[in-house]
Amino acid sequence: MDRRGCLQLIGAGMMALHGCKIMPVQGILNPCLGAQLPDSLANHDIVQSALSGLDPDLLWDGHVHLIGTGDSNSGMRINPEMRSLLHPIQFAQFGFYANASCIDPDNADNSYIQHLIEQHGHMPEGMRLLLLAFDYTHDGQGKSRPDLSAFYTPNSHAARLAQIYPGIFGWIASIHPYRENCTEMVQDVAARGARAIKWLPSAMGIDPGAPACDRFYEALVKYNLPLLTHAGAERAVHGANRQEYGNPLLLRRPLEHGVRVLVAHCASLGRGRDIDAGGNGRLLPAFDLFARLMQESRYEGLLFGEISALTQSNRIGTALDTVITRTEWHPRLINATDYPLPGVIPLFSIRKLVAHGYIGEDQARVLNEIRRHNVLLFDLVLKRHLQVAGVRLSPIVFHSRRVFDDTGPRP
Repeated sequence: MDRRGCLQLIGAGMMALHGCKIMPVQGILNPCLGAQLPDSLANHDIVQSALSGLDPDLLWDGHVHLIGTGDSNSGMRINPEMRSLLHPIQFAQFGFYANASCIDPDNADNSYIQHLIEQHGHMPEGMRLLLLAFDYTHDGQGKSRPDLSAFYTPNSHAARLAQIYPGIFGWIASIHPYRENCTEMVQDVAARGARAIKWLPSAMGIDPGAPACDRFYEALVKYNLPLLTHAGAERAVHGANRQEYGNPLLLRRPLEHGVRVLVAHCASLGRGRDIDAGGNGRLLPAFDLFARLMQESRYEGLLFGEISALTQSNRIGTALDTVITRTEWHPRLINATDYPLPGVIPLFSIRKLVAHGYIGEDQARVLNEIRRHNVLLFDLVLKRHLQVAGVRLSPIVFHSRRVFDDTGPRP
């Protein structure tokens, strides 16, 4: 989307974008400069120290959205509401996402990928990006509901890109568990090299605690595929809008089946009912419910927290402090970017991160410059320098390959 088109979106819903409730102070639009940093910036101590101590071959970004209009016969689809001024919030969101990923509106599918490849080319050599497929919303009878789906990215397209660019991309499949053939689909994507299965329960209309999901969980265990699922409130993708399905405690069901569960964003937004206390349990912060699960020893080796988006302005606070300072959690945390969201300028406030003591002024200046060129590198350097009372995220948090590389049928 061109700059003029994006500017038309500002009045249409900027303050509702992804739940962001502050005015941006570092501009509104991603300038989409070339991904290669100037030498003075690339060689800066703040950049080099962030990369020091990391094994690039273990840097797998497991939350990279693959979105397009389908203009390349990819099979991808965007809900018409996201392109209509009659739905200003969705329209504004799509405009910001398009700007964040620097797409050419006349060549959306291919330009999205080419810009991602360009940024990857200036990351540590060996890093891989796991592209996310995204299934349609389905109703309780297993019927596909494109009308309730924000977007659709077929497994076949994500798999094809991973095959074409094996040194850059892997892929994560998406399968709705209410599909009649869901278990056969798990077998198929496992055979094609999928590294996990992606869900967004509130948008896709999935109740993770429903018995209807049991056969799907059994298939995940059989083929040793982890489940990457959102929990907590969802404000980026509307879809079915069943916010109650984001309750982290519903994830007890897949965990009890032995599924490895990766909780996107560590359930760091919103509230959920304490269903452990019964149907009338109190509403508690979703992150507290996630933390409760993390504290149960029976879920060690099964439950992981994925830390993408935790540096967004509306998530700064308890959740970010906790994942940094609870060093015993670090072996169970995995880094990811939630690309292209690091390129949505209003979602992040470097000044707020400085004000809360997570980074210093010198780091802030460098990060602001990096972000103008390469949002993947911006996300990595920022998280490597985060600190609370002198405690930082351990390198193992960034070595996410350990979670995704252990796939394939169990004996």
